Amino acid sequence: MKIRILYFAALRDALDRADETLDTPAASVAELRAELAARGGAWAERFAADSPAARRVKVAVDQSMATADTALHEGAEVAFFPPVTGG
Repeated sequence: MKIRILYFAALRDALDRADETLDTPAASVAELRAELAARGGAWAERFAADSPAARRVKVAVDQSMATADTALHEGAEVAFFPPVTGG
């Protein structure tokens, strides 16, 4: 299925892209994270399940906060962003 992925703030900078359209077999957010982590390098650092940085990355599906078990669907918009700090 095709989904649109958005990357915000420090993720956008580290991955050198703001968005992409991905044809993926991933059925859930957890499966999508694993697929992205498999790209290696900065991707693994930000998305691998055993990475401390990955645990801090938040995700939304269709503009609603999501969890690892949130299901994906054709045409879904998935946004990844680091935690926001204020001052």
